[in-house]
Amino acid sequence: MKVIQCKNLIKFYGSKKVLDNISLSVEQGDFFGLVGMNGSGKSTMIKAMLDLVSIDGGEIELFGESHRQVSSRKDIAYLPDRFSPPPHLKGKDFVRYMIELQGHSFDEERINSVFDALELDKATIQASVSSLSKGMTQKLGLAACLLSDKKLLMLDEPMSGLDPKARVLFKKELQNKKQKGLSVFFSSHVLADVDEMADNIAVLHAGRFMYVGSANGLKEKYKTNVLEDAYMQCIS
Repeated sequence: MKVIQCKNLIKFYGSKKVLDNISLSVEQGDFFGLVGMNGSGKSTMIKAMLDLVSIDGGEIELFGESHRQVSSRKDIAYLPDRFSPPPHLKGKDFVRYMIELQGHSFDEERINSVFDALELDKATIQASVSSLSKGMTQKLGLAACLLSDKKLLMLDEPMSGLDPKARVLFKKELQNKKQKGLSVFFSSHVLADVDEMADNIAVLHAGRFMYVGSANGLKEKYKTNVLEDAYMQCIS
């Protein structure tokens, strides 16, 4: 089953075409990585899929439904690139509210298990969100996504602000959930993480896809063992 299907996607900001005839599909259980420079359109593409920005052409389907239908997004959890939870809440209260909004009961043991997996200590989650560092705030958003039990996570730069150990822990947790059928669509500047995690990738440059396929396929195309080198050759 395709969890995401985009056909001939077009998006303008004023006279600038930021997405130019973009097409892709993501199968259930796949991890799909979107890579590109700042301003290449990665965040716009994710927001367009979620109907947070309008599109000027093309079609988007989520789980076989038009992305304009609210029901198409019922199995999706989204983390934006600039995640800012309500600053007056304590960390644990924010997660509690997110879980309740999803219609789940508050399972203390399960929540603590995810917090432990991401090394969110008890003192941190009892503190006001406004006092948290960028990395801790990001962990909070990731924990809320992991606890949502959604079939598809859409994550815009999910490891931004995370230290190396936190990135390792988060990737491990995602791999555990992948075995249960989780699908992930994510953008990232860290190509080593993309190489490790993604089943397929897309290189978005100047509004167009320069490559869609496996990371290994991109490396083979440019005869290198390093994804960063292949990426640089691809966009040159």
